Amino acid sequence: MLADRDSLLRRLHELRSEHRDLDTVIARLEGGPTDQLYLQRLKKRKLKLKDEIAWLESRLLPDIIA
Repeated sequence: MLADRDSLLRRLHELRSEHRDLDTVIARLEGGPTDQLYLQRLKKRKLKLKDEIAWLESRLLPDIIA
């Protein structure tokens, strides 16, 4: 269980790092002339990462029954 949790935390860290990196790249590209299709693909990748991050976070947090 701990190894699984550690691997999920490691993956979550990797995804968050990639998400931040994409955020930086997108901000730089939006400041000047760029290929709009490439920019759109980067934004879609960023949204996909956000979904994966949310999924991993939900797996790591225990269910709380109120």
